[in-house]
Amino acid sequence: MRIEGARAAISGPLSRAPLVTLRFVKKRPSLPRLSLPVAAVAAAAALALPPAAAVPPAELARPVAQALELVRGTAAALAPSGARVEARAGALDPRLRLAPCREVQAYLPAGAPAWGRTRVALRCMDGSARWNVFLPVTVSVWAPALQLRAALPAGARIAEAQVATAEVDWAAGPTPPLTEAAALDDRVLARPVAAGQPLRLSDLQPRRWFSLGDTVHIVAAGAGFLISAEGQALTPGLEGRPARVRTGNGRVLTGRPVGERRIEVAL
Repeated sequence: MRIEGARAAISGPLSRAPLVTLRFVKKRPSLPRLSLPVAAVAAAAALALPPAAAVPPAELARPVAQALELVRGTAAALAPSGARVEARAGALDPRLRLAPCREVQAYLPAGAPAWGRTRVALRCMDGSARWNVFLPVTVSVWAPALQLRAALPAGARIAEAQVATAEVDWAAGPTPPLTEAAALDDRVLARPVAAGQPLRLSDLQPRRWFSLGDTVHIVAAGAGFLISAEGQALTPGLEGRPARVRTGNGRVLTGRPVGERRIEVAL
């Protein structure tokens, strides 16, 4: 009856007819509820996975020993004479699952340092699945070097009496420690140094061998020849940093400051 009444109202004059809108909504079917909570489903999925294998397995004991011997030999070739080299292996990622392998080869990756914190690669050469993993290794190189008798602040001037020689780990820093006490005389610290800490070149302020505009002695060395000349410094001559000089004929050269108003240029 309501639908017929609506039709009659629409058939009359439009100015008096009410606007009737019919909307039909389709009800979505309800989804079945899960019988297990989400946490229970996740736990069941985790239990379905095989347990992770212990890493490193027993068959990796020999390759790890070979890796340590490899890195010890590489470090010893770079160490000072009579140095004592130690190598300690870290742990492989415990999440690794390595397939059984009949032959595992150890090698030093390209670019990996031979001292300090480094890594040695282990790769499967004969197994059901080839794999390649990295073993963290810490290498220490013990040899005599200079260390401070007492702590000094940045800007302190070092005297020979303030240093002593002791066995230190050369691999504990990015550069080797200093060994000649005479080279430290009247040098200034660039940063605070604790007592017993090895002194390295990076701990010292660079020496200024000449200043901008100074007349400097240029030594140019090549294959079988040596040229000596004078020039004018275009930059300050700081130890360990490149400097530029201009020769008498106007040529600009870049070299390494090596002494009082002296620069070496490789040709």
